[in-house]
Amino acid sequence: MTTRTAPTALWPTAPLDDPAPAGDPGSAAEDAERLEAAVVASDAPDTVFALSRHGRRTVRSGGTAPPPGAAREDLRYEIGSATKTFTGLLLARLIRAGRLTGGEPAVACLAPGRGAGADPVTLAHLITHTAGLPALPPGFRARALPAWRTNPYGRFPADRVVDAFLRHRPHRRPGTRWRYSNYGVAVLGHALAAATGTAWEELLTGHVLRPLGLAGTALAPEGPAADAVGHTKDGSAPVPPFDAGGFQAAGAVRATPHDLLTFLEAHLDPDGSPAADALRAVRVPVLRRGWDHRHVHTIAWFRHPVDGGPMYFHSGATLGQQAFLGFRPDTGTALAAVCTRRFRAHDPFVAGAYALLAET
Repeated sequence: MTTRTAPTALWPTAPLDDPAPAGDPGSAAEDAERLEAAVVASDAPDTVFALSRHGRRTVRSGGTAPPPGAAREDLRYEIGSATKTFTGLLLARLIRAGRLTGGEPAVACLAPGRGAGADPVTLAHLITHTAGLPALPPGFRARALPAWRTNPYGRFPADRVVDAFLRHRPHRRPGTRWRYSNYGVAVLGHALAAATGTAWEELLTGHVLRPLGLAGTALAPEGPAADAVGHTKDGSAPVPPFDAGGFQAAGAVRATPHDLLTFLEAHLDPDGSPAADALRAVRVPVLRRGWDHRHVHTIAWFRHPVDGGPMYFHSGATLGQQAFLGFRPDTGTALAAVCTRRFRAHDPFVAGAYALLAET
């Protein structure tokens, strides 16, 4: 997707303009009723809707399949592209710690000594989807085709992602157009690892997961006792656990609903968190695009206006699971929703989760 007007890219230094949280407008019973309705409407084998309002949690789960061996809310779910919110926070933490600026050319990180050119793709371009890269790297579809319905990303490992980038010439000058790119964020993960001399998994664990106390979050499958099982679009058949291949920074995270709420609650109330500065930074708009600049982004979240103030959100999907994460500072509310069914046309899950948070 491209924009009709050039984006205005800023790095997050401005103060937050979000309003203070309003008083609690809903009761626990009302929240539970809304969540139960959302679970039923999702029509998936396993579904969990977890809501936090001023720290009060309400969780409802269910599904069309028989209950798994463990409680649905205790399983880890693949969150797909919502992983990018973790990667954005990681980058913000590295910037706040003075280890990076965000302006580093990705080529300089991945191939030291190689010239970056006049208009290099920077780390900031990669996280904001303004690097001029396509959604997927050249050659991806041909290599992934034999596993297109099982695990296409697993056939494109890290070295191929990096090599494709180092050979690539952007079709547009970086920073001039927005185009959502799993490829770009994947490259960012490898650039962060190269620039710091630390594997992405170790970076994310040390700078995000451990400081926020996310013990129920993993970066690879950990077996049927811990992980939810994904299903096809109609929910009739299971699919293998997702293999992110070289796209870890774009889609590898799997987490329990309670961990996802903890992650979101940290964004709502950064005070006292070891990641406080970065949590505030990822709420600041850095990009406005489209007609009248109506589409607003931070380095981690989509940001939409709702009555009372902005709503931050990101969704994600793998071949057999879906996730929606969002929070509203004006109402002190966060929502983590997950389900085990492949995304389908006119899917009720993401639309229902978005509407629930927007109206809550």
